[in-house]
Amino acid sequence: MEHLVVVAAHPDDETLGAGGLMASAARRGTRVTVLVVTDGEGSHPDSPSHTPGDLATLRRREVAEALEQLSPEIELQFLGLPDGGTDSHRGAIAASLRELLTGAVKRLVVSPWTGDGHRDHRVVGEVSAEVCGDLRVPWRGYPIWLWHWGSSEDVPWDDLEVFTLDNETADRKLAAMRRHRSQIAPLSSAPGDEVMLHDGMQAHFDRPFEVFVRPPASSVGADFFESFYERNGDDPWGFESRWYEQRKRAVTMASLPRERYRSTLELGCSTGVLTELLADRSDAVRAVDIADAPLAMARRRLSGRTTVRFERMALPDEWPEGQFDLIMLSEVGYYWSRGDLTVAIERMRGALTAGGHLVACHWRHPVTEYPLSGDAVHAALRGAEGFVRLLQHEEEDFVLEVYGLSGARSVAAETGLVP
Repeated sequence: MEHLVVVAAHPDDETLGAGGLMASAARRGTRVTVLVVTDGEGSHPDSPSHTPGDLATLRRREVAEALEQLSPEIELQFLGLPDGGTDSHRGAIAASLRELLTGAVKRLVVSPWTGDGHRDHRVVGEVSAEVCGDLRVPWRGYPIWLWHWGSSEDVPWDDLEVFTLDNETADRKLAAMRRHRSQIAPLSSAPGDEVMLHDGMQAHFDRPFEVFVRPPASSVGADFFESFYERNGDDPWGFESRWYEQRKRAVTMASLPRERYRSTLELGCSTGVLTELLADRSDAVRAVDIADAPLAMARRRLSGRTTVRFERMALPDEWPEGQFDLIMLSEVGYYWSRGDLTVAIERMRGALTAGGHLVACHWRHPVTEYPLSGDAVHAALRGAEGFVRLLQHEEEDFVLEVYGLSGARSVAAETGLVP
Protein backbone atom coordinates (compact mmCIF):
# COMPACT_ATOMS: atom_id res chain seq x y z
CA MET A 1 0.00 0.00 0.00
CA GLU A 2 1.00 3.60 -0.46
CA HIS A 3 -1.33 5.13 2.13
CA LEU A 4 -2.56 3.51 5.34
CA VAL A 5 -5.54 5.27 6.95
CA VAL A 6 -6.35 4.23 10.51
CA VAL A 7 -9.71 5.36 11.88
CA ALA A 8 -10.21 5.40 15.66
CA ALA A 9 -13.45 5.96 17.54
CA HIS A 10 -11.50 7.16 20.60
CA PRO A 11 -7.88 8.04 21.35
CA ASP A 12 -6.01 4.76 22.10
CA ASP A 13 -8.12 2.56 19.76
CA GLU A 14 -5.59 3.13 16.97
CA THR A 15 -2.63 2.17 19.18
CA LEU A 16 -4.24 -0.93 20.67
CA GLY A 17 -5.71 -2.24 17.44
CA ALA A 18 -3.18 -1.25 14.79
CA GLY A 19 -0.10 0.26 16.46
CA GLY A 20 2.19 -2.42 15.10
CA LEU A 21 0.80 -2.15 11.59
CA MET A 22 1.29 1.62 11.64
CA ALA A 23 4.85 1.42 12.92
CA SER A 24 5.79 -1.20 10.36
CA ALA A 25 4.17 0.67 7.47
CA ALA A 26 5.79 3.98 8.41
CA ARG A 27 9.19 2.33 8.69
CA ARG A 28 8.79 1.09 5.11
CA GLY A 29 8.01 4.57 3.82
CA THR A 30 4.23 4.21 3.60
CA ARG A 31 2.20 7.32 4.33
CA VAL A 32 0.17 6.75 7.52
CA THR A 33 -2.76 8.92 8.60
CA VAL A 34 -4.78 8.52 11.79
CA LEU A 35 -8.30 9.95 12.00
CA VAL A 36 -9.56 10.15 15.61
CA VAL A 37 -13.34 10.61 15.59
CA THR A 38 -13.98 11.59 19.23
CA ASP A 39 -11.75 12.93 21.97
CA GLY A 40 -12.77 10.20 24.40
CA GLU A 41 -13.99 12.74 26.95
CA GLY A 42 -16.56 10.27 28.24
CA SER A 43 -14.08 7.71 29.55
CA HIS A 44 -14.51 8.80 33.19
CA PRO A 45 -18.05 10.22 33.48
CA ASP A 46 -17.94 10.32 37.29
CA SER A 47 -14.44 11.73 37.68
CA PRO A 48 -14.18 14.28 40.52
CA SER A 49 -10.80 15.50 39.30
CA HIS A 50 -11.22 15.91 35.52
CA THR A 51 -13.98 17.58 33.55
CA PRO A 52 -14.87 16.26 30.08
CA GLY A 53 -12.91 19.17 28.66
CA ASP A 54 -9.88 18.23 30.74
CA LEU A 55 -10.10 14.64 29.53
CA ALA A 56 -10.44 15.71 25.89
CA THR A 57 -7.30 17.83 26.12
CA LEU A 58 -5.41 15.11 27.97
CA ARG A 59 -6.38 12.34 25.57
CA ARG A 60 -5.50 14.38 22.50
CA ARG A 61 -2.05 14.93 23.94
CA GLU A 62 -1.67 11.25 24.78
CA VAL A 63 -2.56 10.01 21.31
CA ALA A 64 -0.12 12.49 19.76
CA GLU A 65 2.64 11.19 22.06
CA ALA A 66 1.73 7.59 21.30
CA LEU A 67 1.92 8.11 17.56
CA GLU A 68 5.23 9.93 17.93
CA GLN A 69 6.46 6.82 19.71
CA LEU A 70 5.35 4.63 16.79
CA SER A 71 6.78 6.97 14.13
CA PRO A 72 7.28 10.73 13.87
CA GLU A 73 6.03 10.52 10.28
CA ILE A 74 2.46 9.51 11.20
CA GLU A 75 -0.12 12.22 10.42
CA LEU A 76 -2.86 12.88 12.98
CA GLN A 77 -6.29 14.42 12.48
CA PHE A 78 -9.06 15.00 15.05
CA LEU A 79 -12.76 15.30 14.31
CA GLY A 80 -13.73 16.21 17.88
CA LEU A 81 -17.18 14.62 17.67
CA PRO A 82 -19.03 13.80 20.91
CA ASP A 83 -17.88 10.68 22.72
CA GLY A 84 -20.83 8.29 22.65
CA GLY A 85 -22.63 10.34 20.01
CA THR A 86 -21.12 9.10 16.76
CA ASP A 87 -24.42 7.73 15.50
CA SER A 88 -25.71 11.28 15.05
CA HIS A 89 -22.65 12.34 13.07
CA ARG A 90 -22.26 9.64 10.43
CA GLY A 91 -22.20 12.22 7.65
CA ALA A 92 -19.31 14.13 9.18
CA ILE A 93 -17.29 10.95 9.67
CA ALA A 94 -17.96 9.85 6.10
CA ALA A 95 -17.04 13.25 4.64
CA SER A 96 -13.73 13.37 6.50
CA LEU A 97 -12.80 9.85 5.49
CA ARG A 98 -13.71 10.47 1.85
CA GLU A 99 -11.47 13.53 1.83
CA LEU A 100 -8.58 11.46 3.17
CA LEU A 101 -9.07 8.84 0.47
CA THR A 102 -8.93 11.16 -2.52
CA GLY A 103 -6.17 10.53 -5.01
CA ALA A 104 -5.22 7.52 -7.14
CA VAL A 105 -2.93 5.66 -4.75
CA LYS A 106 -3.03 2.17 -3.28
CA ARG A 107 -4.83 2.67 0.00
CA LEU A 108 -5.87 0.53 2.93
CA VAL A 109 -8.28 1.58 5.68
CA VAL A 110 -8.38 -0.08 9.08
CA SER A 111 -11.12 0.90 11.51
CA PRO A 112 -12.88 -0.53 14.56
CA TRP A 113 -14.60 -3.85 13.89
CA THR A 114 -18.37 -3.47 13.62
CA GLY A 115 -18.98 -6.48 15.88
CA ASP A 116 -16.85 -5.15 18.73
CA GLY A 117 -19.71 -4.65 21.18
CA HIS A 118 -19.22 -0.89 21.58
CA ARG A 119 -21.65 1.52 19.91
CA ASP A 120 -19.05 4.06 18.80
CA HIS A 121 -16.87 1.28 17.42
CA ARG A 122 -19.81 -0.19 15.52
CA VAL A 123 -20.84 3.15 14.03
CA VAL A 124 -17.33 4.17 12.99
CA GLY A 125 -16.76 0.72 11.52
CA GLU A 126 -20.04 0.84 9.58
CA VAL A 127 -19.31 4.29 8.15
CA SER A 128 -15.79 3.24 7.17
CA ALA A 129 -17.13 0.13 5.44
CA GLU A 130 -19.72 2.16 3.54
CA VAL A 131 -17.21 4.74 2.34
CA CYS A 132 -14.64 2.12 1.38
CA GLY A 133 -17.29 0.14 -0.47
CA ASP A 134 -18.34 3.20 -2.46
CA LEU A 135 -14.76 4.11 -3.32
CA ARG A 136 -13.63 0.49 -3.79
CA VAL A 137 -10.90 0.89 -1.21
CA PRO A 138 -9.87 -2.26 0.71
CA TRP A 139 -10.48 -2.14 4.45
CA ARG A 140 -10.16 -4.24 7.58
CA GLY A 141 -11.65 -4.06 11.07
CA TYR A 142 -9.69 -4.34 14.29
CA PRO A 143 -11.33 -5.74 17.46
CA ILE A 144 -10.78 -4.06 20.81
CA TRP A 145 -13.47 -4.99 23.30
CA LEU A 146 -14.14 -8.37 21.70
CA TRP A 147 -11.14 -9.76 23.57
CA HIS A 148 -12.57 -8.61 26.90
CA TRP A 149 -16.35 -8.88 26.49
CA GLY A 150 -16.67 -11.61 23.88
CA SER A 151 -16.52 -15.38 23.85
CA SER A 152 -15.03 -17.75 21.30
CA GLU A 153 -18.45 -17.96 19.64
CA ASP A 154 -18.33 -14.22 18.91
CA VAL A 155 -15.08 -14.42 16.94
CA PRO A 156 -15.41 -14.53 13.11
CA TRP A 157 -12.67 -17.14 12.85
CA ASP A 158 -12.93 -17.67 9.09
CA ASP A 159 -12.43 -13.96 8.40
CA LEU A 160 -9.43 -13.26 10.65
CA GLU A 161 -6.07 -12.08 9.35
CA VAL A 162 -2.98 -11.91 11.55
CA PHE A 163 -0.20 -9.34 11.20
CA THR A 164 2.99 -10.52 12.89
CA LEU A 165 5.14 -7.99 14.73
CA ASP A 166 8.90 -8.26 14.93
CA ASN A 167 10.58 -7.48 18.25
CA GLU A 168 11.32 -3.86 17.40
CA THR A 169 7.74 -3.19 16.29
CA ALA A 170 6.27 -4.93 19.33
CA ASP A 171 8.47 -2.81 21.61
CA ARG A 172 7.40 0.38 19.87
CA LYS A 173 3.75 -0.57 20.26
CA LEU A 174 4.16 -1.32 23.96
CA ALA A 175 5.87 2.03 24.50
CA ALA A 176 3.06 3.76 22.62
CA MET A 177 0.41 2.03 24.71
CA ARG A 178 2.08 3.38 27.87
CA ARG A 179 1.56 6.93 26.59
CA HIS A 180 -2.18 6.56 27.13
CA ARG A 181 -1.72 7.10 30.86
CA SER A 182 -5.26 8.28 31.51
CA GLN A 183 -6.52 4.85 30.43
CA ILE A 184 -3.92 2.45 31.84
CA ALA A 185 -3.55 4.12 35.26
CA PRO A 186 -6.03 5.77 37.68
CA LEU A 187 -6.57 9.49 37.25
CA SER A 188 -6.43 9.72 41.05
CA SER A 189 -7.24 7.60 44.08
CA ALA A 190 -10.78 8.99 44.26
CA PRO A 191 -13.86 6.96 43.25
CA GLY A 192 -14.69 7.66 39.62
CA ASP A 193 -11.04 7.95 38.60
CA GLU A 194 -10.41 4.20 38.31
CA VAL A 195 -8.21 2.65 35.62
CA MET A 196 -10.07 1.96 32.38
CA LEU A 197 -7.68 -0.55 30.79
CA HIS A 198 -6.53 -2.88 33.53
CA ASP A 199 -3.57 -5.24 33.16
CA GLY A 200 -5.74 -8.09 31.88
CA MET A 201 -7.19 -5.89 29.15
CA GLN A 202 -3.78 -4.54 28.16
CA ALA A 203 -2.42 -8.07 27.85
CA HIS A 204 -4.64 -8.65 24.81
CA PHE A 205 -2.58 -6.09 22.91
CA ASP A 206 0.87 -6.71 24.39
CA ARG A 207 1.60 -9.62 22.07
CA PRO A 208 3.68 -10.18 18.93
CA PHE A 209 0.78 -9.97 16.48
CA GLU A 210 -2.34 -7.97 15.65
CA VAL A 211 -5.65 -9.36 14.50
CA PHE A 212 -7.81 -7.87 11.77
CA VAL A 213 -11.21 -8.92 10.47
CA ARG A 214 -11.57 -9.21 6.73
CA PRO A 215 -14.94 -7.88 5.47
CA PRO A 216 -17.34 -10.42 3.99
CA ALA A 217 -16.59 -10.69 0.28
CA SER A 218 -19.37 -10.44 -2.28
CA SER A 219 -19.84 -13.02 -4.99
CA VAL A 220 -18.21 -12.19 -8.30
CA GLY A 221 -20.84 -10.75 -10.64
CA ALA A 222 -21.60 -11.05 -14.35
CA ASP A 223 -19.76 -7.83 -15.23
CA PHE A 224 -16.45 -9.36 -14.15
CA PHE A 225 -16.88 -12.30 -16.53
CA GLU A 226 -18.23 -10.30 -19.47
CA SER A 227 -15.24 -7.96 -19.20
CA PHE A 228 -12.83 -10.87 -18.75
CA TYR A 229 -13.98 -12.60 -21.94
CA GLU A 230 -14.00 -9.33 -23.85
CA ARG A 231 -10.37 -8.68 -22.91
CA ASN A 232 -9.03 -12.21 -23.32
CA GLY A 233 -10.76 -13.75 -26.32
CA ASP A 234 -12.49 -17.07 -26.92
CA ASP A 235 -10.29 -19.23 -24.67
CA PRO A 236 -9.31 -16.98 -21.74
CA TRP A 237 -8.77 -19.84 -19.30
CA GLY A 238 -6.74 -21.95 -21.71
CA PHE A 239 -9.25 -24.82 -21.58
CA GLU A 240 -8.24 -25.93 -25.06
CA SER A 241 -4.61 -24.83 -25.22
CA ARG A 242 -3.18 -25.88 -21.83
CA TRP A 243 -2.15 -29.43 -21.05
CA TYR A 244 -2.98 -28.71 -17.40
CA GLU A 245 -6.63 -28.16 -18.30
CA GLN A 246 -6.78 -31.13 -20.66
CA ARG A 247 -5.34 -33.44 -18.02
CA LYS A 248 -7.61 -32.09 -15.28
CA ARG A 249 -10.68 -32.75 -17.46
CA ALA A 250 -9.49 -36.30 -18.05
CA VAL A 251 -9.05 -36.83 -14.31
CA THR A 252 -12.50 -35.35 -13.68
CA MET A 253 -14.25 -37.54 -16.22
CA ALA A 254 -12.38 -40.64 -15.02
CA SER A 255 -13.64 -39.90 -11.51
CA LEU A 256 -17.33 -40.16 -12.39
CA PRO A 257 -18.61 -43.18 -10.44
CA ARG A 258 -21.14 -44.14 -13.13
CA GLU A 259 -20.64 -44.88 -16.80
CA ARG A 260 -23.73 -42.95 -17.82
CA TYR A 261 -26.15 -40.50 -16.21
CA ARG A 262 -29.77 -39.77 -16.99
CA SER A 263 -29.70 -36.03 -16.20
CA THR A 264 -26.68 -33.78 -15.61
CA LEU A 265 -26.51 -30.23 -14.28
CA GLU A 266 -23.31 -28.30 -14.99
CA LEU A 267 -22.89 -25.18 -12.87
CA GLY A 268 -20.71 -22.59 -14.61
CA CYS A 269 -20.29 -24.23 -18.01
CA SER A 270 -18.14 -21.43 -19.48
CA THR A 271 -17.35 -22.11 -23.17
CA GLY A 272 -18.67 -25.67 -23.07
CA VAL A 273 -15.44 -27.65 -23.27
CA LEU A 274 -16.33 -29.85 -20.29
CA THR A 275 -20.01 -29.76 -21.29
CA GLU A 276 -19.14 -31.61 -24.48
CA LEU A 277 -17.60 -34.48 -22.51
CA LEU A 278 -20.52 -34.59 -20.10
CA ALA A 279 -22.94 -34.79 -23.02
CA ASP A 280 -21.16 -37.96 -24.20
CA ARG A 281 -22.07 -39.64 -20.92
CA SER A 282 -25.49 -38.15 -20.21
CA ASP A 283 -28.95 -38.53 -21.69
CA ALA A 284 -29.58 -34.83 -21.00
CA VAL A 285 -27.36 -31.95 -19.88
CA ARG A 286 -28.50 -28.63 -18.48
CA ALA A 287 -25.58 -26.18 -18.53
CA VAL A 288 -25.78 -22.75 -16.90
CA ASP A 289 -23.46 -19.77 -16.69
CA ILE A 290 -23.67 -16.19 -15.41
CA ALA A 291 -22.37 -14.43 -18.55
CA ASP A 292 -23.58 -14.18 -22.15
CA ALA A 293 -20.15 -14.26 -23.81
CA PRO A 294 -19.13 -17.80 -22.79
CA LEU A 295 -22.67 -19.10 -23.32
CA ALA A 296 -22.59 -17.89 -26.93
CA MET A 297 -19.35 -19.82 -27.50
CA ALA A 298 -20.73 -22.91 -25.77
CA ARG A 299 -23.86 -22.87 -27.92
CA ARG A 300 -21.74 -22.71 -31.08
CA ARG A 301 -19.54 -25.55 -29.86
CA LEU A 302 -22.49 -27.87 -29.19
CA SER A 303 -24.88 -26.55 -31.82
CA GLY A 304 -25.71 -30.05 -33.05
CA ARG A 305 -26.30 -31.62 -29.62
CA THR A 306 -30.03 -31.56 -29.01
CA THR A 307 -29.65 -33.17 -25.58
CA VAL A 308 -27.84 -30.09 -24.20
CA ARG A 309 -29.72 -27.02 -22.92
CA PHE A 310 -27.90 -23.80 -22.07
CA GLU A 311 -29.25 -21.07 -19.78
CA ARG A 312 -27.98 -17.85 -18.26
CA MET A 313 -28.40 -17.80 -14.48
CA ALA A 314 -26.89 -15.81 -11.61
CA LEU A 315 -26.30 -18.65 -9.18
CA PRO A 316 -27.26 -19.30 -6.45
CA ASP A 317 -30.04 -16.67 -6.34
CA GLU A 318 -31.36 -18.14 -9.58
CA TRP A 319 -31.46 -21.91 -9.70
CA PRO A 320 -32.67 -24.47 -12.29
CA GLU A 321 -35.76 -26.44 -11.43
CA GLY A 322 -35.78 -30.21 -11.20
CA GLN A 323 -33.48 -32.92 -9.89
CA PHE A 324 -30.34 -34.36 -11.42
CA ASP A 325 -28.34 -37.52 -10.90
CA LEU A 326 -25.07 -35.72 -11.68
CA ILE A 327 -24.16 -32.18 -10.63
CA MET A 328 -20.82 -30.81 -11.87
CA LEU A 329 -19.27 -27.98 -9.85
CA SER A 330 -15.98 -27.34 -11.62
CA GLU A 331 -14.01 -24.16 -10.89
CA VAL A 332 -17.07 -22.22 -9.72
CA GLY A 333 -17.39 -22.30 -5.93
CA TYR A 334 -14.64 -19.79 -5.16
CA TYR A 335 -16.51 -17.08 -7.08
CA TRP A 336 -19.24 -17.12 -4.42
CA SER A 337 -19.25 -15.35 -1.10
CA ARG A 338 -19.30 -17.58 1.95
CA GLY A 339 -23.02 -16.94 2.37
CA ASP A 340 -23.79 -17.71 -1.27
CA LEU A 341 -21.69 -20.88 -1.09
CA THR A 342 -23.80 -22.04 1.86
CA VAL A 343 -26.98 -21.38 -0.13
CA ALA A 344 -25.55 -23.16 -3.18
CA ILE A 345 -24.64 -26.25 -1.15
CA GLU A 346 -28.18 -26.45 0.20
CA ARG A 347 -29.60 -26.11 -3.31
CA MET A 348 -27.24 -28.71 -4.76
CA ARG A 349 -28.25 -31.13 -2.03
CA GLY A 350 -31.93 -30.51 -2.81
CA ALA A 351 -31.36 -30.88 -6.56
CA LEU A 352 -29.52 -34.21 -6.31
CA THR A 353 -31.48 -37.44 -6.77
CA ALA A 354 -31.28 -40.11 -4.08
CA GLY A 355 -28.60 -42.03 -5.95
CA GLY A 356 -26.97 -39.06 -7.61
CA HIS A 357 -23.42 -37.69 -7.47
CA LEU A 358 -21.95 -34.24 -6.92
CA VAL A 359 -18.51 -33.72 -8.48
CA ALA A 360 -16.51 -30.72 -7.26
CA CYS A 361 -13.13 -29.66 -8.66
CA HIS A 362 -11.24 -26.44 -7.85
CA TRP A 363 -7.89 -24.67 -8.29
CA ARG A 364 -6.00 -24.50 -4.98
CA HIS A 365 -3.75 -21.48 -5.46
CA PRO A 366 -4.95 -18.09 -4.14
CA VAL A 367 -6.49 -15.55 -6.52
CA THR A 368 -6.91 -12.03 -5.16
CA GLU A 369 -10.17 -11.31 -6.99
CA TYR A 370 -11.95 -14.43 -5.71
CA PRO A 371 -13.89 -14.30 -2.43
CA LEU A 372 -12.87 -17.84 -1.45
CA SER A 373 -10.11 -20.34 -2.09
CA GLY A 374 -10.66 -23.73 -3.62
CA ASP A 375 -9.70 -25.35 -0.32
CA ALA A 376 -12.33 -23.25 1.47
CA VAL A 377 -14.99 -24.45 -0.96
CA HIS A 378 -14.13 -28.09 -0.34
CA ALA A 379 -13.91 -27.58 3.42
CA ALA A 380 -17.49 -26.26 3.27
CA LEU A 381 -18.60 -29.30 1.26
CA ARG A 382 -16.95 -31.68 3.73
CA GLY A 383 -18.68 -29.93 6.61
CA ALA A 384 -22.13 -29.93 5.01
CA GLU A 385 -24.78 -32.24 6.42
CA GLY A 386 -26.25 -34.97 4.25
CA PHE A 387 -23.27 -35.58 1.96
CA VAL A 388 -21.09 -38.71 1.87
CA ARG A 389 -17.68 -38.37 0.25
CA LEU A 390 -16.95 -41.18 -2.18
CA LEU A 391 -13.68 -39.93 -3.69
CA GLN A 392 -10.93 -37.45 -2.92
CA HIS A 393 -8.13 -36.58 -5.34
CA GLU A 394 -5.76 -33.90 -4.14
CA GLU A 395 -2.76 -32.38 -5.88
CA GLU A 396 -0.76 -29.23 -5.22
CA ASP A 397 -2.74 -27.44 -7.94
CA PHE A 398 -6.30 -28.72 -7.62
CA VAL A 399 -8.60 -30.81 -5.47
CA LEU A 400 -11.37 -33.04 -6.81
CA GLU A 401 -14.05 -34.74 -4.72
CA VAL A 402 -17.15 -36.80 -5.44
CA TYR A 403 -20.10 -36.80 -3.04
CA GLY A 404 -23.34 -38.69 -2.77
CA LEU A 405 -26.25 -38.39 -0.40
CA SER A 406 -26.66 -40.48 2.73
CA GLY A 407 -26.46 -44.16 1.80
CA ALA A 408 -24.30 -43.61 -1.30
CA ARG A 409 -22.18 -46.60 -2.24
CA SER A 410 -18.79 -47.10 -3.88
CA VAL A 411 -18.42 -48.08 -7.52
CA ALA A 412 -17.58 -51.65 -6.56
CA ALA A 413 -20.66 -51.87 -4.33
CA GLU A 414 -22.91 -50.37 -7.01
CA THR A 415 -21.69 -52.81 -9.63
CA GLY A 416 -21.96 -55.89 -7.37
CA LEU A 417 -18.26 -56.57 -6.86
CA VAL A 418 -18.62 -56.28 -3.09
CA PRO A 419 -21.68 -56.70 -0.82
